[in-house]
Parts: sequence; structure tokens; C-alpha cells
Amino acid sequence: MNRMAGSLLVYITCMATNNTLLCIHRDPAELSSLKEQGYELVTATNGRDGLRLVRSRPVDAIVLDYHLGLLGDAAIAEKIKRVRPEVPIVMLTDHLELPDGALKSVDALVTKSDGAHFLMATVHFMLNVKPAQGREGRLRTQAAAHLRRSGRSREGRPIGN
Repeated sequence: MNRMAGSLLVYITCMATNNTLLCIHRDPAELSSLKEQGYELVTATNGRDGLRLVRSRPVDAIVLDYHLGLLGDAAIAEKIKRVRPEVPIVMLTDHLELPDGALKSVDALVTKSDGAHFLMATVHFMLNVKPAQGREGRLRTQAAAHLRRSGRSREGRPIGN
């Protein structure tokens, strides 16, 4: 029994994310499933307020509802990327028919019909998997550069022999 309780504790600890998401959405209550998964939500119901929050507080990712109006959704994403280019933006939309250029500043696209589980998986991927892949790629590049400087191939054989 004690062993089971310890396993449960590990599971709960793994579920807690402590990541902060800025949700720019017409109805932020629709994104409550993200909060249930351990994300802290900061919300704005329009692009102007969302931009103000991006500038005033740290966030780990942004969920942007397409069709917000006011500044135009693609314009909001572009302005956010100018202010905080390292913060991933997940665009949430009713459909996949988007105007040209709408996705140029967006890191991922999720349709509402995909469901909350797919949105959660996408946010998790953007915060955890994609950065790890980037670190691995940088490490491989650095290792390859080091091997070239040392005159060795990736397999450790001398280069040029």
C-alpha cells in the first residue's frame, strides 16, 4: 500500500506544470481544462489586453483564439512575436481555412473540433518536447564542431585518413 501511495505522488507531481499560459480568447472559461492540468492561466478577452499582458508579465506560452477582431488575429501574433519571439503561440481556430500569412507568426494550430485533449497535448509539446529537441540539435551541432576542431569524425576516427 505504501508503495502505491508513493507512485501516486509521483504521478501527481508529474502532472503539475507550473507553466503560465496567456489565453487570449473570447471566452477564457472554455480553456478551463488547461487549468485543470496544472497550468496557471492569465486571460485577456481581446488582442489589446493580451499585448499589454505580454509586455507586463512573464508567460511560458500563448493560446490565441482566432477571430478575436480588433487588431486582427494574425497581427496580434506578429506583434507578440516582436515583443517576445521566444514564447510559443498556439492558435485555436474554428476551422482550417485561414487567410494567407495568418500562420507566419504562429508555432502551432489547433482546431476547436480537435478537442481539449489535443490542445493540451499541443501546449505540452510546445513547452516541453520542442525545446528539448532544440537543445539536442544544438548539442549535436556543438559536438560536431568540437570533433571537427579536434580533427575527429563523429565516430571518433581521425579526419583525413
